[in-house]
Amino acid sequence: MSFADRLRQDFSTLTLVLIPVAIAINIAIGQLIVSLQIPIYLDSIGTVLVAALAGPWAGLATGALTNLIWGLSGINPAYTPYAIVAAVIGLLAGWFANIGWFKSVVKVAIAGLITGVVAAALSAPITALVYGGVTGTATDVIVGLLQSAGASVFGAAFGQGLVSDPLDKLATFLVAWAIIRALPMRTVARFPRAQNVTA
Repeated sequence: MSFADRLRQDFSTLTLVLIPVAIAINIAIGQLIVSLQIPIYLDSIGTVLVAALAGPWAGLATGALTNLIWGLSGINPAYTPYAIVAAVIGLLAGWFANIGWFKSVVKVAIAGLITGVVAAALSAPITALVYGGVTGTATDVIVGLLQSAGASVFGAAFGQGLVSDPLDKLATFLVAWAIIRALPMRTVARFPRAQNVTA
C-alpha cells in the first residue's frame, strides 16, 4: 500500500469524526488542569486515542490542531507555540501503537514515559526562549525552584519538563489505553488501525 493510500485509509470518515471530539477532550481536560493549578497537563489524551486507533499521521494532526485551536481561539494563547510538541506526541503514540505496544499495559506505560522525555526536550527551548521559563501554569513552581538552585532558564525549563512530562504522558497513555479497552470491540474494529490495539 502506498503512503497516499495509507493516509486515505487512516483518515477515514470515522477518524474525521473522532478528531474534533479528541480536540475537545484535550482542551476541556487541559483547561481544567490549568484552572486547578496541577503541575501536569493531561491535554493529550484525545491525541493519543486518535493515534492509537487511526495511526501516527492522524495523531500528529490531532495534536497540532489542538494547540493551534486552543491558542489561536484565545482560550489559552500560551499553547500555540507548543503545537509542534503536541504533533510529535501524536506521531510517537501512533508509532508505538504500530509496533504493538498498545496491546500491553506495561509497554503502554513505557511508551508514555519515553514520549514524556521527548516532549520535555522539545518543550524546553520553547518555554525558555518564548516565555523566559514561565508559562503561567503550576509547573512554574518547579522552574522557580530550579532557578533558585542556580539553573539557567533553559536548564530550569528542561528540568521542569523532566519532572512533569514523563509522569504526564504516563498518565495520558494509560488513560487512552483504558478508554480503548472500555470501548466495545465492534466499535474499535471500525477504526483503520484497530489491529494495533487488539490482540
